[in-house]
Amino acid sequence: MFKVINKIGKSYDLNVALVFDGGVEICEHISAENRALIKRLIDKKEFSGKKGEILKVDFLEKENLISMALLGMGKEEEFTFDVYREVMFDFLSKEKGTVLISSDKAILSNHEVLGEIVSNVNYSFDTFKEKKAEKLEVELFVAGEEKNISETILLGEATDVARDLVDLPANIINPITLAQRVVELGSKYGFEVEILDENDMEKLDMNLLLAVGRASITKPRLIVMKYLNGKNNDEKIGIIGKGLTYDTGGLCIKPADSMFEMKSDMAGAASVIGAMCAIAAGKVERNVVAIVPACENAINENAYRPGDIIKSMNGKTVEIINTDAEGRLALADAITYAVRNEKVTEIVDVATLTGAIMVALGSLTTGVFSNCDEKYSMLEDASRLHGEKVWRMPLFDEYNEQLKSTVADIKHTGGRMGGSITAAKFLEGFAEGLPWIHMDIAGTSFNSSVKWVKKGATGVGVKALYSYVKNR
Repeated sequence: MFKVINKIGKSYDLNVALVFDGGVEICEHISAENRALIKRLIDKKEFSGKKGEILKVDFLEKENLISMALLGMGKEEEFTFDVYREVMFDFLSKEKGTVLISSDKAILSNHEVLGEIVSNVNYSFDTFKEKKAEKLEVELFVAGEEKNISETILLGEATDVARDLVDLPANIINPITLAQRVVELGSKYGFEVEILDENDMEKLDMNLLLAVGRASITKPRLIVMKYLNGKNNDEKIGIIGKGLTYDTGGLCIKPADSMFEMKSDMAGAASVIGAMCAIAAGKVERNVVAIVPACENAINENAYRPGDIIKSMNGKTVEIINTDAEGRLALADAITYAVRNEKVTEIVDVATLTGAIMVALGSLTTGVFSNCDEKYSMLEDASRLHGEKVWRMPLFDEYNEQLKSTVADIKHTGGRMGGSITAAKFLEGFAEGLPWIHMDIAGTSFNSSVKWVKKGATGVGVKALYSYVKNR
């Protein structure tokens, strides 16, 4: 639904010219009479091209009815691609049919960013609706050589894979059906998939992951995705996504109002899966292993309890404090599996981990923790490239004091104060000294306040992970 063209060979429902404030120019290919008409309307409406300012006009040009819009991007010296994303998303969200976009400013003809926004506008979770959403067709006119937009289209498609997985309800997506879908995606996009069931995990002593999922009728699955296409065989990037297909809170049950969006507690897994689709289909020359500990935190007589002491895969004993802090338990065993069984050389984990990060950063910014300055800078650059906001959080060793247990090697929560930090410190202990990044997407994965993404699943992290892996 998005193309870049260098020749105009058809008519459009709307022709959009992007302009900077104070730099409005009228297309020279329009007749003198119509240029005069547009100039009079610009003067009458006092249109200058302020951010988000719109002037629409219809006129006849050689017996063809032309609908045109001038769309303001604000002052050129204040322009950023986030401004572009915001203005274009707001404008295109209100349009239908076919739209041609052009500008005499090269910076306003960025096909990567525009393609991203068209994908955001066109995403609709209408799987269960009889009436499907109408897709907007957008073409960008850029004079000169043709532009290769295959990567832009692929990243939009991969992000939609993640969005669909998050938006699907828990009666459709559970640990077993999620594993099945990943097998199908692996076949489609070109990565290998291995599925470990509860018996396999018992042999590996993945007791934390098994404990979280043991009260559910659908038992846990460890989903292992591999794409080994790197020239440097010493490097193997591990990306791990929290895959709680539904979270009741367990015996520490959530209040009713908090349960509705818990189908999105596997958004970390969805982002990792979407990123693997893009990495494999894009034939990125890297070695990547992606792991999803998929489980459901339910309640029955076999549910794990506060006060339990459970031995993790890496040998540490963990005292359970709150069964609603289940994600870090599932991730801990998955990280150990990545380190010891897959021999990864670095780790990025992505998780809807804590409400505390939402208190700190809201739903606009992803909180990121890392023990490696170089890797964090790479992720920050990759995120900025796609308009995804991240903020580095502290990892001071003093926070480990809150995780000390009198009866086990470690407690799995450290209380309310600094909750997102102590959760990250817990995970850091399982990385075994490898370069490690933890992305807490609890606020940004669903119903984000980002102005260029629809409410609902956002697919945050898919594009950033792709670029993090590729651009090194």
